Amino acid sequence: MSEFKYIWPLNHSNDFLFKPSPRDFSVEEVPLYEFSGSGEHLVLKVRKKNLTTWEMLDILSNYLGIGKREFGYAGLKDKNAVTVQYISLPRKYEERLAKFEHKSIKILESFYNSSKIRVGHLKGNRFWMRFKKVLGTQKEKIESVLNQIEQNGMPNYFGMQRFGSSGENYLEGKAIIEGKLKLRDKKISRFLISAYQSYLFNSWLAERVKLSNLLSEFKEAEVEQILNLPKDSLKGVKGQKNIFKLLPGDLYMHYPFGKIFYEELETASERFLQKDISPTGLIAGKRAKLAQDLALEIEKRYNTDIKESGSRRYAWIFPEVNTKKYIPQNAHYELSFYLPKGSYATVLADYLKGTV
Repeated sequence: MSEFKYIWPLNHSNDFLFKPSPRDFSVEEVPLYEFSGSGEHLVLKVRKKNLTTWEMLDILSNYLGIGKREFGYAGLKDKNAVTVQYISLPRKYEERLAKFEHKSIKILESFYNSSKIRVGHLKGNRFWMRFKKVLGTQKEKIESVLNQIEQNGMPNYFGMQRFGSSGENYLEGKAIIEGKLKLRDKKISRFLISAYQSYLFNSWLAERVKLSNLLSEFKEAEVEQILNLPKDSLKGVKGQKNIFKLLPGDLYMHYPFGKIFYEELETASERFLQKDISPTGLIAGKRAKLAQDLALEIEKRYNTDIKESGSRRYAWIFPEVNTKKYIPQNAHYELSFYLPKGSYATVLADYLKGTV
């Protein structure tokens, strides 16, 4: 997916080692709200390792003798990591869990709640990563890029794991949408379509980051020609202080969560600098709200008729770096940080390596 390599202005490479594993990577969910303490639903705070969320739910459902539909979860967590997440199930199964034991799953706490946990019911995730083979030069590069990320934010690409081990499962999703491939398993079909939706978003975001990159080097009229945009459509855009250039007709969301809205460009640029709002990109599909004006001119290049539901996604995020620790005797660099829901820690790692 080299077409996504338009990260500006970093233009660097950093040859340290990061391979997701339970020893070097951990994730913990931050719930969207406090649990009520009463109700018909049991919420479990669960730690797992070397299991996907679905594999964990398979184990729990087999142990309890119930279907996976009984469970609620806010998001899917990485397999190659230690992860802590919250799941829910009907309270009536609480006694059956009393003797549950598994080498890769531990129930840390339990709560009662008035409702089932739904997908998306989380604020974000806390991450911890350990990078290896980090020498002095690599350390300086990591910290230089982290400083830029803390100040300016970074693009919110979907991570490569979204596209399967080959990186090309989105092609099957495209074939399904075009009627060239039919699968009996609707769950797999929806997953492949979502991979194609993610691919379209990444392609759009790469185009917008490329636009910002070009505006740092060329005049507005020249960029209009390069990107085949209407004459004078970029007038005034180059002068924005934002690294990621906003366009007339962009759709925004309050950051780090909130409703979708349009905003006058000058006001939006100032609010974006203050990290109060962020522009959004299209997840193509039904009922998705579209951009307008010049923003739509680019967005429609990455839109298509998809019967699955569409939405909007932050184009740009502002990671919160909590701790940084360099261990020279081991050539390790340890980093903890927070990202809003739906964002990928592995993209940040790739960003630090210069491989996005």
